[in-house]
Amino acid sequence: MTHPLDHLVLPTADLAVARARLLALGFMVSPRGVHPFGTENCCVYFADGSFMEPLAVGDARAADMAIAAGNVFVARDRKYRERLGDEGFSAVVFGTSNADADHRRYCEAGFSAGARLDFSRPFVDAAGKSDTASFRLAFASGKAASDAFQFSCERVDAPRVDRAALQTHDNSAAAIVEVVAIGSNPSAQLRLLGIAADASPAPLAETSELILPNAKLSVVTPQDYARRFGLPAADPTDLRFAAVVFSVASLRNLRTVLAQRGIGYDIGDEQIIVAPAPGQGAAFIFKEQA
Repeated sequence: MTHPLDHLVLPTADLAVARARLLALGFMVSPRGVHPFGTENCCVYFADGSFMEPLAVGDARAADMAIAAGNVFVARDRKYRERLGDEGFSAVVFGTSNADADHRRYCEAGFSAGARLDFSRPFVDAAGKSDTASFRLAFASGKAASDAFQFSCERVDAPRVDRAALQTHDNSAAAIVEVVAIGSNPSAQLRLLGIAADASPAPLAETSELILPNAKLSVVTPQDYARRFGLPAADPTDLRFAAVVFSVASLRNLRTVLAQRGIGYDIGDEQIIVAPAPGQGAAFIFKEQA
């Protein structure tokens, strides 16, 4: 079975700025989470278990040590920031029940981005209840796609905490329904994403999107991206994640929330488009759910 979308990694220079931006957009944001290798996050959760992970470097020395020890997660975050800056959208993560098997598959396909990673970190819910979360990650990347990478995430020990309060958003966002990437050769990059997600059969050359159990992953040309959202596609790239599409209960309610909080937006074809900003590394697209 094709892996579901687990989460999205959105590098940011300042976690406080990211939190303020996401709150202004009407999202509920989790308390700060600290990784044992120098990075930290504050996440936005959805009812299907998927989430967005704004990621900052909280301890540069610990991050340096992790990179020297071969930590692929921190190394790829560093590489992204050095090339594209501290604000962006670096990775798509797929949920898995067997990261070891994914790592073997990535290696056999010549698609591995490096050694598998195990780690644990404390987790605190909105009510202050704490637990420990443990993860096992397997990393994948095309050799030419230096601006983006993918990994599978096995939740070895899921927190026994209630996330309901973190999954209810003022903007009525219910789920991530689509992730949009820009690529110079969409069909080729989509085949690689299919390997990362264990799609079977792998997407065919003429396919323009990868259907996951809980979302859709699209790869478009820079020209198609600009036409669809009215946003610049930035510099040409082999693969770069660019936009997140959310389903919302009411676009009317969303417009009220954004207006009250001073957030600028554009109205497209039955959708609201919010351009990237500090703390929001991707374009956010909101569509009313059917």
